[in-house]
Amino acid sequence: MAGGTPGAARAVHEGILRRQSARESSARTYARALPIVPVRARGLTIEGADGRRYLDCLSGAGTLALGHNHPVVLEAIRKVLDSGAPLSVLDLATPVKDAFVTELFRTLPPGLADRARVQFCGPAGTDAVEAALTLVRAATGRSGILAFTGAYHGMTAGALAASGGAHDVRVTRLPYPQDYRCPFGLGGSAGAELGARWTESLLDDPKSGVPLPAGMILEPVQGEGGVIPAPDDWLRRMRRLTADRSIPLIADEIQTGVGRTGAFWAVDHSGTTPDVMVLSKAIGGSLPLAVLVYRDDLDTWGPGAHAGTFRGNQLAMAAGTATLAYVRENALAERAAALGSRMLAQLADLRHEYTCVGDVRGRGLMIGIELVDPEADRTTPDAPTVVESRPGPGLGPDPGDGGLVPTGTASARAPHPAAPELATAVRRECLERGLIVELGGRHTSVVRLLPPLTISDEQATAVLDRLTDAVAAVARRYRTHGPRRHGRPGPARHPG
Repeated sequence: MAGGTPGAARAVHEGILRRQSARESSARTYARALPIVPVRARGLTIEGADGRRYLDCLSGAGTLALGHNHPVVLEAIRKVLDSGAPLSVLDLATPVKDAFVTELFRTLPPGLADRARVQFCGPAGTDAVEAALTLVRAATGRSGILAFTGAYHGMTAGALAASGGAHDVRVTRLPYPQDYRCPFGLGGSAGAELGARWTESLLDDPKSGVPLPAGMILEPVQGEGGVIPAPDDWLRRMRRLTADRSIPLIADEIQTGVGRTGAFWAVDHSGTTPDVMVLSKAIGGSLPLAVLVYRDDLDTWGPGAHAGTFRGNQLAMAAGTATLAYVRENALAERAAALGSRMLAQLADLRHEYTCVGDVRGRGLMIGIELVDPEADRTTPDAPTVVESRPGPGLGPDPGDGGLVPTGTASARAPHPAAPELATAVRRECLERGLIVELGGRHTSVVRLLPPLTISDEQATAVLDRLTDAVAAVARRYRTHGPRRHGRPGPARHPG
């Protein structure tokens, strides 16, 4: 135990936290909500300086596909260190880089791998987003970008402008489909269809005020936006409408990539091949790495059009190669799909038991639980009542397949208001029980799980037990948000 005795360990822990608070920027984030001091870690488990152990379902915001200090990652790093190879090489060719690119291309969606180009960027995903925007603008000669409500693409100027929290808007914002808080009050395929039609109308109407853009950027699953999986049919629809208009489609797979959602890349679920893929987080095997992969006919920019001093991180490339190969060879994406489905099914019971749980959703091992205030008035001027739907063009893989807009009538109710204070309380209760989770969503009301793909069945059970206990504790404390007393549970809804 750090410091020798429990008291000494606690003193070390508190002293480090106190000095951090006094010295570090007010912009720090995770450290505010997670007052822990990690000193050792392996797999799903972190040990703090105070001797406490935690199950880590934050995983470096999705960076740790194999968990902390996986043996294959450590071995790959040691091999480079022991070889005497240079650790930083700008954009020079090396055997380590060649092995990484070869393994990366082996995993890419069909139709892209055979004609792909790769640009190594600065070590953060947001720099790869900037590179993607620069690339499509150079290739098309156009400047506008299409992005979606709720998006998160990073914190640099261009990436932030395409994110949902932008203030100085220079990007056309489109509705992202979702069930629980559908902007059209419909959800499901009907809501996605309306969003797709709006997008088409905006692009084809000469008086819409939106000229033909340089590209469209989207997340196949919005992570920071609240763990919202895009319907596969809708993704195929976006692919068709962008291809028909010669608009490059950029898939932001920074958090969804490398098996996280139950497929190696989240676009694989829909069989969609984007023109550009933005990759970071897990591709570095826990070390900083970000790359841009794109179709070769877009490769029209000149030398130095996008650069960065630390784009030649050899340790990250080696760790990334080991991670990509391990996920592929051990079918961890398929494992994430199966285990994630079981976890979602069990968590869905929380919706039936506690009125403060508004929705449970996700894909693979990317899971969100939205906390709501069931006692607040949800009758608002824009709350939907009964919506009549008519047959219309579908969102399926073939144009005009017809079966995606439901016939008859369907009633839709406005969801309860988000309850960020309850989500914060659940996170705090989780931490007290030795479980690390993070929050997300439009109102910071979604408790997010991003466990490593190597999580065992027993560990998954422990995670669910601790999370369920935390939700129950919060529901008891806020009595009006407690167990349901009337009615029968309805069918669970599991997007993806």
